[in-house]
Amino acid sequence: MKNKILKILSIFVLILSVSACSKQNTNDNATSNDVSRETKNEFSIDELNISYVTAPLNVPSIVEKNKAFFQKHLPGVKINYKEITSGADQTQALASGDVDILFGLGGSSAVLAKSNGQDLKVINMYSRAPEAFSIFSKDNSIKNQDDLRGKKIGGPVGTNLHQLLLSYLWLNGMTDKDVEFSNMSIPDAGLALESGNLDVALLGGVAAYKAKEAGLNEVVNGKGLIDAIICVASSDKFINNHPDVINALKEAHDETLGFMEEEPEKTREIVKKELDLDDKAYDYMYPMYDFSNEIKEEDKKGFERTRDFMLDNGMIENKFNIDDLF
Repeated sequence: MKNKILKILSIFVLILSVSACSKQNTNDNATSNDVSRETKNEFSIDELNISYVTAPLNVPSIVEKNKAFFQKHLPGVKINYKEITSGADQTQALASGDVDILFGLGGSSAVLAKSNGQDLKVINMYSRAPEAFSIFSKDNSIKNQDDLRGKKIGGPVGTNLHQLLLSYLWLNGMTDKDVEFSNMSIPDAGLALESGNLDVALLGGVAAYKAKEAGLNEVVNGKGLIDAIICVASSDKFINNHPDVINALKEAHDETLGFMEEEPEKTREIVKKELDLDDKAYDYMYPMYDFSNEIKEEDKKGFERTRDFMLDNGMIENKFNIDDLF
């Protein structure tokens, strides 16, 4: 009888234990689901599309993605990185809604889009690096603008490099009609120069460094010729509809720059691995860049100079108010 009672009590305790565990698991799952729902609903979007460009030396983009700072500041939001290298393709993707944030848009591309009436606003600055953009040839006899007459020149149209070429020619009263210009990416321009299909290539960042190391002739770089401003941009519609997201992105951008300043060696290793650089290449290029993200008056003047230059060279037709960009 005693054994029977003990057996019944054991079964009863076991039932209570299972019931308690089941209840606890249910509560845990409910709590987990509540947290998940709360995280998901914290922001006004569930998914964010951001352009991702590493060239010529876009350290903030590389570091941010590696450390997932956007994800950290936008918990519960799916971050999609879109690799779009052409400025024209970037602004087109923004206009179509395929991309929400342009994280590293050339100033000339921003001006062109705005002049054409596109809904585009600058959120932050990204970088300034006029010396990082150069015109190279294999022919050491090419030393000035006159030597470029009739030459086959290749590079990305509507970019800082394209503006560098036009600015350099303009100083000698020349235009792109005085040369044979072909639109192509930086890597393709470098390969075409090496193979002899181009006389001159517009190169920046890693490609420019490698050209210099290979002993190619640097005709000129952008110092004193272009502002080489790169920005972070979105549409006014997206900014107004999602101020919470914009604030989080700005905080993430700040943290990225903070990491770069506080952890220079870790930053170096992250970038070297991504771009397959050695210490010499990184140390040569990195000092050329100012990555501060504050929009300064000098930056606005840089956009204004870019607008006026593009207007004078027939690249745009509408002289819009530069303040409309901000």
